[in-house]
Amino acid sequence: MAGHSHWAGIKHKKGRADKQRSKIFSKLSKEITVAAKLGDKDPNMNPRLRSAIQTARSANMPKDNIERAIDKSAGNLESSLENIRYEGFGPEKIAVIVETLTDNKNRTASQLRTIFNKNGGNLGSSGSASHNFNQVGVIRIDKNEIKEDQILEYAIDAGAIECFSNDDFHEIQCDKKNIYNVKKKLEENITNFISTEIEWIPHNKVVVSKDNLEFTNNFLDDLDNNDDVQNIYTNLNLVGN
Repeated sequence: MAGHSHWAGIKHKKGRADKQRSKIFSKLSKEITVAAKLGDKDPNMNPRLRSAIQTARSANMPKDNIERAIDKSAGNLESSLENIRYEGFGPEKIAVIVETLTDNKNRTASQLRTIFNKNGGNLGSSGSASHNFNQVGVIRIDKNEIKEDQILEYAIDAGAIECFSNDDFHEIQCDKKNIYNVKKKLEENITNFISTEIEWIPHNKVVVSKDNLEFTNNFLDDLDNNDDVQNIYTNLNLVGN
């Protein structure tokens, strides 16, 4: 859960109040359970599960919680969960992509539509907002794990298409179909990863007026607080507002 266009990740990295921790853990647990159910329960044999566990550890999720999430995959509780993507436009026409894991798509669609409508936006059809984004593989590594010049060398060798750093982490971008091959190559030299995900990166970012910024942030908060929502991407420019 991370990224400049990825609201849940930004929110997590800013260290919001502890009351959000249980919601974050719940979403991480759901992803671990689904990843384990769809593949091998051994993370060494299941790249999606291994990445989900690494993300959970990066969020300081207790080991017992991780193990319980894996164990739940043996039952039927999560068997009906579906990955469903919703698209729409929020305040000031910002483009929004919402990725969910839900056992009732009608309920989820209704709840998301209500959130969009009450905030002056609208939930659109598939493809209505996603044309504003590129879908790419994104791998993040703690800045303290490795130096900037070294990560660039490893990224190029692994087949990445982009590599840059900020104050907190290194970010490597690659073709979404090649993400686990790139990750496997990086693991030859790197141990601790923050996250490994396929994300939606906006072509261009939209600057929201200062008068409407808090309103827009509240809209994104409302989406993130929905239990079925896993990831949120937007073309909102969060820098310099």
